[in-house]
Amino acid sequence: MSDAPATRRSFRVDTGPWVTFQPALDDMLEPLGEAVMARLLVRRGEQVLDVGCGAGATTRELARIVTHTGQVTGIDVAADLLGVADDATILEGLGNITLIDADAGGHPFAPASFDVIFSRLGTMFFDEPGAAFANLRRALRPGGRLGFVCWRSPEENGWVTGPRDAAAMLLPTPPPSSGPSGPFSLASKDHIAALLSGAGFVDVEIEPHDEPLQIGRGDVEEAVDFYLHLLPTGYLLVEPDRHYVDRLRAALRTVIDAHRTSAGIWMGSATWVVTAR
Repeated sequence: MSDAPATRRSFRVDTGPWVTFQPALDDMLEPLGEAVMARLLVRRGEQVLDVGCGAGATTRELARIVTHTGQVTGIDVAADLLGVADDATILEGLGNITLIDADAGGHPFAPASFDVIFSRLGTMFFDEPGAAFANLRRALRPGGRLGFVCWRSPEENGWVTGPRDAAAMLLPTPPPSSGPSGPFSLASKDHIAALLSGAGFVDVEIEPHDEPLQIGRGDVEEAVDFYLHLLPTGYLLVEPDRHYVDRLRAALRTVIDAHRTSAGIWMGSATWVVTAR
C-alpha cells in the first residue's frame, strides 16, 4: 500500500439505487471476481486495468495485490459509482489507483500499457463487442493477460429465474434485449471464443463456473428491495400503475424465503470464467 495521498476527483455522486445497493452487490459478486483473480495470478508491481469497475471493490483489491510498486486503473461509464470508488480509495489511502469515467470499449488507452486486464461482469455491455475487445487487446503489453467473468444464460441462473418467474405470474416481463449488449450477451461460449479470436487474443480458455451467491446479505426484506429496484423485476417500479407492487413484493418474499438458511439467502449462479493473452 502506498503512503502517497490519494487525489480527489470531480465525479458526480447521487443516491440512486445502484449506489444504495452497492454493498449488497459487492458481497454477492465477490466470489466471481475472486474466481478470475485466482486464474490471472496478478503480481506485485504489475499495471492492471479493471473494466467496468463500478464502485471499485475489485479495483481496490487489485491495488492491494500489486502494492505501491504497481498501478491499477478502474474504468466505468457510471460517474456516480466512480464517485463512491473515489471516496473509498481516499479512505483506504490507496495512492496507486486511477479512475476513468469512460467506455473501455472505445477509450484511447496508450498502446501496450497494461500487464493485466480484469473484469467482473463488465464486458457484457459493449455496444460493439468485437471492436471493444480489439481495443483492449491493443492496450495489453506483449504476453499480457485478459481475464473476465460473465453470465451464462438466464435459465442457468437461479438467482434470475426464480424471482423473474414469480413476477411473471402477476405481470408480463419485458421482452429480452435483442441488441449486442446486455447482462447475458456473452452467454454463448462459441460467441466469446469468436470475439476474442477475432480481436487478436490467443490461448483463450473458457471455463464454466457454478457457484451459489448470497442475495441481500441474508436479509429477506433487503433482498426483496434489491430485486424490486435493480434486477429482473425492477422495471415495474417505473411503470405508472403501482397497483401490483404489494402483490409482487409478497411473491418475491415467498421465493426468497424458500432459499433462506441459517447462513444466509443463497441462489445458484452460472458464469463463464474467461482467460486469454
